[in-house]
Amino acid sequence: MIHQDQMNDFPNPRKEILEMQAYSAPLENRRSLLRLDFNENTLGPSPKVLQAIKSTELSEISIYPEYKALKEIVSKEYATKYISNKEIGLFNGADAAINAIFNSFGAENEIFLTTTPTFGYYSPCAEARGMKIITCPYEGKEFIFPKNNFKEKIYKYKPKLIFICNPNNPTGTLLTSKEIIEISNINKKSLIVVDEIYEKFYGDSLLPNINFEENNNIVIIQSLSKTAGLAGLRIGFAFANEKIIEYINKVTGPYDINSFAVKATIAALNDKEYIENYISEVKNAREWIRNKFKSINIRSHFCGGNYFLIWPKKDPELLEKEMRTKGILIRNMKNKESLEGSIRVSIGIKSQMKLFWHTYKELDQK
Repeated sequence: MIHQDQMNDFPNPRKEILEMQAYSAPLENRRSLLRLDFNENTLGPSPKVLQAIKSTELSEISIYPEYKALKEIVSKEYATKYISNKEIGLFNGADAAINAIFNSFGAENEIFLTTTPTFGYYSPCAEARGMKIITCPYEGKEFIFPKNNFKEKIYKYKPKLIFICNPNNPTGTLLTSKEIIEISNINKKSLIVVDEIYEKFYGDSLLPNINFEENNNIVIIQSLSKTAGLAGLRIGFAFANEKIIEYINKVTGPYDINSFAVKATIAALNDKEYIENYISEVKNAREWIRNKFKSINIRSHFCGGNYFLIWPKKDPELLEKEMRTKGILIRNMKNKESLEGSIRVSIGIKSQMKLFWHTYKELDQK
């Protein structure tokens, strides 16, 4: 007979895993609702994506995926200038690229520097490697990037890894590509990772302006989740000096991206007009909803990205629940530093923002 103590006796993970707090992501029961909570594309991908997936032959499923054609279309069509195949890393979503970078460069007791508040997945990745985390808070009610503080910490601590989300999620804070290159030159032994997931929605991408031979300590991360509607298929890119990409690829699986994601990405990039039209519609809707919030007496914050922040009259947790009963998902920013009492709202197309506005006024503006 097995003793009770033996039933609880199993291998423990590393101490860093025991102590870290996991990143909480949306999981279930969201598909039938208007998803304004996690900044996804609110319309879905180009019809050409579905056609490409439906055309998949059984023989394609039974063999391992191939990536040459995908890398070629990314190097020639996705970027605004030619990028060598060796300067492109393909990943199972941008999150996998982030994790792989920490696997390659993060080590126990080395310094990780980022801003706060920012994307919640960076810190668990640093904690899991036993890194020491240093943060710089955004400044004031407009969440200005803390340039002086950030630069001082680079000079002082010489961090191994630096992450800048640009535009920042959730504040929308923007840096120019020139400013990021200046930061990267402070300490060439620091790897600067620029998370450009939201760059297409009011951003300033480094990609057209960078020479990876010269700026060899910069990595740019992008994906097609927010623009092309491929969040469910998981495809992300890292662009960097070919040696950096070589290091990162050493810690990834040989076939991490499945064949459906490959076909879908190629189809999406062959219909760039669809992506550009969606981005344009979101930008128009952004101006419409921004003007609506200017007309009422509550605090709101619009900057980069396809999202904005509001500080409602009602308790955010209650408003979040009530909006869900009306079929609309929004994101309470509780436990986010400097964002107490706020809600983040993703921006869809104009008809969706009209529905949000009508419902929000009904619930919070009476």
